[in-house]
Amino acid sequence: MSKPKRRLRSSAWFGGDGKNAFMHRSWMKNQGLPDHVFDGRPVIGICNTWSELTPCNAHLRGIAEHVKRGVYEAGGFPLEFPVMSLGESNMRPTAMLFRNLASMDVEESIRSNPIDGVILLAGCDKTTPALLMGAASANLPSIVVSGGPMLNGKFRGQDIGSGTHVWKFAEDVKAGRMAVSDFLSAEQGQSRSAGSCMTMGTASTMASMVEALGIGMPDNAAIPAVDARRGVLAHMAGRRIVELVNQDINISDILTKTAFENAIRVNGAIGGSTNAVLHLIAIARRVGVELNLDDWDRLGRGVPTIVDLMPSGRFLMEDFYYAGGLTTVMAALDDAGLLDRSAMTVSGRTVGDIIENAPNYNEEVIRPVGNPLTKEGGIAVLRGNLAPSGAVIKPSAATPDLMQHRGKAVVFENIEHYYERIDDPDLDIDATSVMVLKNCGPRGYPGMAEVGNMPLPAKLLKQGVSDMVRISDARMSGTAYGTVVLHVAPEAAAGGALALVRDGDIIELDVAGRRLELMVSDAELAKRRAEWQPPEPPQGGYQSLYVERVTQADAGCDFDFLVGRRDAGIPRHSH
Repeated sequence: MSKPKRRLRSSAWFGGDGKNAFMHRSWMKNQGLPDHVFDGRPVIGICNTWSELTPCNAHLRGIAEHVKRGVYEAGGFPLEFPVMSLGESNMRPTAMLFRNLASMDVEESIRSNPIDGVILLAGCDKTTPALLMGAASANLPSIVVSGGPMLNGKFRGQDIGSGTHVWKFAEDVKAGRMAVSDFLSAEQGQSRSAGSCMTMGTASTMASMVEALGIGMPDNAAIPAVDARRGVLAHMAGRRIVELVNQDINISDILTKTAFENAIRVNGAIGGSTNAVLHLIAIARRVGVELNLDDWDRLGRGVPTIVDLMPSGRFLMEDFYYAGGLTTVMAALDDAGLLDRSAMTVSGRTVGDIIENAPNYNEEVIRPVGNPLTKEGGIAVLRGNLAPSGAVIKPSAATPDLMQHRGKAVVFENIEHYYERIDDPDLDIDATSVMVLKNCGPRGYPGMAEVGNMPLPAKLLKQGVSDMVRISDARMSGTAYGTVVLHVAPEAAAGGALALVRDGDIIELDVAGRRLELMVSDAELAKRRAEWQPPEPPQGGYQSLYVERVTQADAGCDFDFLVGRRDAGIPRHSH
């Protein structure tokens, strides 16, 4: 798929004998750079989301050094630059609020600097989509290198998963099954090496999406952060990005509709995070590929979950890598006729070439298609009068008996109301109730925080209740589990029907039928709508821009003015 060799963008800065070239080269030389690095070789930007405030990405400076070696080896000139880092574990109110802002940082950093191709160093949940969204709009040769997952968590003889066991242990404490001292002693054992969550949460899901899309090197998804092979992958990506520049292969040549269709099926097979729905839609629309919720539902049907990883299953990312990683999963999907082998990848090989004869070293971790963890593993898209623009549920993480359910609503107007109310012993709630959380969507929170997996009330946990139907316009952590309906669109803050739900209303969930219905008459809903008042928007600052311009969940929660490509060609003179 190579094209005639491209004219380098960097030559507009560094090429020639004129005043502008003199100034650009001279200022760069204060870093001790010799003449020959400005001899017309490709300049490779290394877009780094390293930050000590983003624990998942705190090791990326070391990864960048491996990339640089590969770039130099292939005859390129690597230049590392920072962009906003989004740490899910520390940022408030939610890192998702800043995904679009970080994507703007990435796009404009690429566009405004002498960069011919870019390596995107990502790790924590939102850093991967933010970098891909920005790079997709700029449309230069690009490769994502993920930081890799942490080693398996360990606590008193058992493997524990980041995020997943936080929710489990916290509920055990509320139910009186675990002492607070034991809960606290698990902290260090959960996070015992560099890297991102080692469950199939959003970080591991998005690293898997990178590999499935073909925008990362083979094995990008699963090599542990501290495994020396992660450095080898980074080195080889550095070599390969120079070749992509020389061959004029842009990100849009890789991120095709076929690539996204493959990735959606892979997401079902790995039991991937519901957050991938938002991110892939946003990335696709940046690069000019139309992708919507109907694609997710259509392509996910019939895809079994074959990766037995937390939160859906038993194992962790370290086990997944040793079992064969994503190539093994994709080979199994290919054998079942669920993959397009022709899709090209940044490695220069097609998907079919990469997965040919991929071995499976542990059929407990990566199950055969005929013995899946869940027969229907794709993300299910629900519609009805409660979610006319759609809502999503992850069947592999849900309780089968609750997938068809009818119950009375217990309503929380916002997350503060939830915390005020949930453990009130007089709360009228039982195991058949449907918990409903409003005003936690893109505009409502703002930023659509990961609060949709509402912990159950203590009094029910003590009775042995382990799951209930929960519905909201929020997201949930990819490390979480339960029968949780998310991303209800339109959201409550935008006047969606969710805003009109009241305590005692009957809600019917039918996952097989893809239905989510509020059993209230149209006349009553019209009456309630006439009484409804939208929440006060933020006054000033970035949050006001966000609320004003963010799209709804079904459109990826991007800013409306960022959708589409703005190819970074040869820039105008700066002097």
